[in-house]
Amino acid sequence: MQNNIISRLRQRLAGFFPTAPISVYLVVMTTVITLPLIIFVGYLMLKLEADERGDLQGEAMEDARAVSRNIDRRLQEMATSLNLLSQFPELEDGDLAAFHKRVSDSLQKQGLYVIIATADGKQRLNSRVPLDQPLGKVPPEIKLSDVIGGRRTVVSNIFYGNTSKEWVFNVMRPLPSALSAAGDALIMTQNARDLMGLISTESLPPGWTIAILDGDNRVVASSTPQTIAAGATFSQTLASDQIRAFSGSFEDDDGTIYAYSQLPGWSWKAIIWGPADNSQSALASTWRKMITGSFALVLIAIAGAYLVGRQMRGSIRELVEMAKRIGEGEIVSPIDTKIKEANQVAIALSNASFDRSQAEDRTHLILHELVHRSKNMLTLVQAMMRQLARENTSVADFQKEVEHRLRGLGMSISALSEVQWQGLPIRKLLETHLKVFGSAMDQVKLAGQDFMLSPEAAQNLGLIIHELATNSIKYGALSAATGTVELFWDREIDGDRDQLTIGWKDVGGPPAVPPTRSGFGTTITKRHAESAFSATISTDYTVHGFRWTLTGPTHHFLARKKSAHPN
Repeated sequence: MQNNIISRLRQRLAGFFPTAPISVYLVVMTTVITLPLIIFVGYLMLKLEADERGDLQGEAMEDARAVSRNIDRRLQEMATSLNLLSQFPELEDGDLAAFHKRVSDSLQKQGLYVIIATADGKQRLNSRVPLDQPLGKVPPEIKLSDVIGGRRTVVSNIFYGNTSKEWVFNVMRPLPSALSAAGDALIMTQNARDLMGLISTESLPPGWTIAILDGDNRVVASSTPQTIAAGATFSQTLASDQIRAFSGSFEDDDGTIYAYSQLPGWSWKAIIWGPADNSQSALASTWRKMITGSFALVLIAIAGAYLVGRQMRGSIRELVEMAKRIGEGEIVSPIDTKIKEANQVAIALSNASFDRSQAEDRTHLILHELVHRSKNMLTLVQAMMRQLARENTSVADFQKEVEHRLRGLGMSISALSEVQWQGLPIRKLLETHLKVFGSAMDQVKLAGQDFMLSPEAAQNLGLIIHELATNSIKYGALSAATGTVELFWDREIDGDRDQLTIGWKDVGGPPAVPPTRSGFGTTITKRHAESAFSATISTDYTVHGFRWTLTGPTHHFLARKKSAHPN
């Protein structure tokens, strides 16, 4: 039922499409593809215009996160440096002079300074000034007691430094109790203006500003220090209840977009803000370019499809011409076109023409071989019938004997036809001929290494074995329930001498009596065997049973190996 529905649908579709050149179909296909794409792009432009504000907020938030990551890396580096400084051996030894010299030489070029202070805020060392210069207390707003009591590394809010005479900030950590002789807290201080290099404004639209705020919403650094200076309280319309998440963005009533990102693990945050209408003119320009470019794209695509169709049509016509020549029996060479698939089809057609020629040659060879084999078989049958005619006095006996021998010959031919006359294993040939005698097969013991017989050897040896089995059932070991037959073959190689011996030995049967006359069986097992295999035949008739042995050159038995076809 489903197949019928699909078939009817295909017929309707086939009737819907007219017969036309391939170039026409390509032009129509190109138009059908490009027009919906252009319409879809127009829809996307409208949606882009509608969603531009949201995208701008997202970009601003990403910029805020990027700035916060940069500041966070600087603070983490300072915290790591403090951790390393706390392990200096000079601190363990209480040698503040050596410690002062060491940190001054290594950190001052980076704009970093180290302070060691006690829990009450007294400075014991400040690398900004010489060691012997009197030092005051650290400013109380940095809350040094909270650092020592909390046993963690923190960053201070921005404050005006009494020693540096400019806005600075500190990263502080408590010293281990083992270093209490040196002090209680280790502080790294840096000028706030040094953070300006970490605030990148390259990706910001015109009119946008970046600022770093401390825990009290005071400006640490900004991209416009002339208007938003360090230490100033952030005065834009940004209420604390609007910043609730780790990062985010929003737009106020004046059309200003704000984006912020908290520094992980610190009390600072990065904030970016600016007007939302900067991209409107760019969108309008993009819209006009899109409309103009779309029409140009359709025209170019149609022209290209037409040219490609003409090229494909020429290649297909050349392939049709090749197919016609193959139909006329010619061997054709592959053509070279501009289309890869057409070249592959041309190669396949060329190979097909060559394979067809070879197949015809093989057919002629097979027919010739069939005629040859048929003549040989008829000659063998004629000789067999003449011999049997001389031995039998009645038509019934003659018919019986002929039928019996033809059955043996037919089994060899049947076995060979199964392998397409490519040769037959000797064991399979022997089993095939012995199976026809029923349970007598169980009384025959086969011994020898299997090998491949040629088709001619299989026919002749099959006829001989069939005759030996027939005689054994009539007069030999297979005529007795306790009798057995040893059927063996052995190959002997001695230098250039390569001989094959095949033997038949009756065991446990009646005594063997030599025949009084030479009949068809003797002709097959002796004369025919000698002629077919250039072999020597020996027969023994003893009280223990009949023995028959064939010895001949191995090459008369072996199937020929096929030579490999050249590539």
